[in-house]
Amino acid sequence: MPVTPTKAMVLAAGLGLRMRPLTDRMPKPMVPVAGKPLLDHVLDKLADANVSEAVVNVHYLPDQIIDHVAHRSRPRIIISDERDQVLGTGGAVVKALPLLGDAPFYHLNADTMWIDGVRPNLARMADAFDPARMDILLLMAPTATSIGYSGNGDYAMLTDGALRKRKENQVVPFVYAGVAIMSPALFADAPTGEFSLTKMFDRANERERLFGLRLDGVWMHVGTPDAVQAAEKAFLVSVA
Repeated sequence: MPVTPTKAMVLAAGLGLRMRPLTDRMPKPMVPVAGKPLLDHVLDKLADANVSEAVVNVHYLPDQIIDHVAHRSRPRIIISDERDQVLGTGGAVVKALPLLGDAPFYHLNADTMWIDGVRPNLARMADAFDPARMDILLLMAPTATSIGYSGNGDYAMLTDGALRKRKENQVVPFVYAGVAIMSPALFADAPTGEFSLTKMFDRANERERLFGLRLDGVWMHVGTPDAVQAAEKAFLVSVA
């Protein structure tokens, strides 16, 4: 039976170095795109998916994010304060696990942006996530149609959705779009302190429990100041 997550974790603690000078005075999740901060684009999608609580971690210029989300009720925001420690993308989840509970949860990068197709991708992911077979389900964007992305991809995807990591010197057709559903059980024996979430992706992959779902719509990689303009243009065309 599909399990529709009611909780989410949003990674908002990064330094946003590639976004300078925009991030000299504001954290990357607060950079405005098409009239609202990147973080709000993500939180609005979660609200539309009936997520009731979102844990947002903070580290760099944290007060700007804390003040911005203070009055938000959909979803209700719980701050995971990392200003005194650098935990990395994996350590951040481990710290937040007591707030996320025992059920699968959405996991999103605060700087991911996408335009949904006919059906919202978060709903499609909830339908596709099978805890009996999967520890992690990643939303995968086709590299060919993504905006602002010029890399070699992250994974190849088999017909059943199983993912296979890109080998060095290989080009693969899908890039991780910064959106996932994860089972808390995956972190039962996770490292302590700072570590990258890719370690958990690799662990799930080794157990053949890492799967992907092709994004329906358009993904925008908002990694640099130039990419902000490209994302705005695509977004505004989609809502016109």
